[in-house]
Amino acid sequence: MIVPLPTRIVRRSKGFTFDSDTSVRVTSGAEPVARLLRSLLRPATGLPLPINDHGQVLIALDAKLVGLGAEGYALTVNEHGVMLRAATKEGLAHGIQTIRQLLPVEALRSSRVSGVDWTLPGVDIRDVPRLPWRGFMLDVARHFQPVPVVRRFIDLMALHKLNVLHLHLTDDQGWRMPVPAHPLLTSVGGWRAETNGDGVPHGGTYTRGELEGLVAHAAERGVRIMPEIEMPGHARAALAAYPDLGVAPEALPVWTRWGISDAAFGLHALGFVREVLDEVLDVFPGEHVHLGGDECLLPEDVHGRFLRQVSEYVLDQGRVPAAWEPTGDPRSVVMPWKDETQAAKALERGQPVVMTPHTSTYLDYPRSDDPREPPGQPGYVVTSRDVYHVPLPDGVLGAQCQLWTEHVRAKDHLEYLAFPRLAALADTLWSQRPEWEGFTTRMRLHSSRLAALSIPAEMRRERCEHS
Repeated sequence: MIVPLPTRIVRRSKGFTFDSDTSVRVTSGAEPVARLLRSLLRPATGLPLPINDHGQVLIALDAKLVGLGAEGYALTVNEHGVMLRAATKEGLAHGIQTIRQLLPVEALRSSRVSGVDWTLPGVDIRDVPRLPWRGFMLDVARHFQPVPVVRRFIDLMALHKLNVLHLHLTDDQGWRMPVPAHPLLTSVGGWRAETNGDGVPHGGTYTRGELEGLVAHAAERGVRIMPEIEMPGHARAALAAYPDLGVAPEALPVWTRWGISDAAFGLHALGFVREVLDEVLDVFPGEHVHLGGDECLLPEDVHGRFLRQVSEYVLDQGRVPAAWEPTGDPRSVVMPWKDETQAAKALERGQPVVMTPHTSTYLDYPRSDDPREPPGQPGYVVTSRDVYHVPLPDGVLGAQCQLWTEHVRAKDHLEYLAFPRLAALADTLWSQRPEWEGFTTRMRLHSSRLAALSIPAEMRRERCEHS
């Protein structure tokens, strides 16, 4: 009853019970994963799980293992112990999450639970993901989300074997990442006077240390972070700090409304953008950097020229740009959000594609048409079934869900919108043979796991509106 469904699972007659005498044995390089297992299980179980040379739980990192790829793992549980093997640390991290789901649901609680038999069922599991890009985009620009909220989302993603956190760090309404050479980006661009006339100032920024901490926290769990710096449009917060960078240089405040402003970087801002990207590349070591690129009111030729030059710069630094629209370079990842036609054209050009169609991946749309649903983006309803059946043309890297935060301020509202829909995305992208009816059956047990993690299953409108 695991979510996402493993590739192959064979039941054994006898399982293994974790107790105070259980210890962990590791091969070289697997020590961080053993510490991860201990840190994840200790709050609920209280078990010490020390690392020594005679542990009943073996965690083995072996680059020579064949058939498991970059993220697969093999897990065996019998009455004598537990053996988890993978060719990479990412694979081992995914295996740890399967161990967590095989234990009683109480193992997911954040405080000590007594009177529970911490027994794993006997199993042989061999598990490899269907697609390599299984992502979630969190918008921290419209409403700033503190570090603990982002860390919590990383933890929830890891439990479901989602592996790309796309952080939307800048937009018209706020700039969240510090750039030492341009301090006004955060001191001015990180704060707005109000939101849609509510008279309440809003803002917040991360420190470099906080962002590096998030990167490390994610990497330990098999998740990589892709930062997004919006350009050339959605730039009002940056231009509030440095008006001369705009197409029409004029002093404007950070935008206080939703929608698309007409503020955009001019071509003369390319030097500034490169300096910003140098800092981004230094803080975020992952392969991909998102450049935004959509909903810009610049003339098409200027818009295209801007994106091409920035993409070339990113590629010259040994990284890969991603964007909502084609950048003009076939090596850039495209994330088509309007419809499948965008994806088909990109695939015909030979570009890497990650599916993000708004009608099946935008989690700011309500979960249902129930009038008690909290406020959200109008126009569509996106159900778990819609997410599960996200279009996946042959050749795509994968897909990701987007949670834009115009209507979302607080953690509980975020998590209510994310789950169970993110669980549906995880299952359809990981499982080799995704099947909706089987997923709904497994979700009956998995819902109790989400409850153990204190993820809200219901939310009153009043609670969201005043959170």
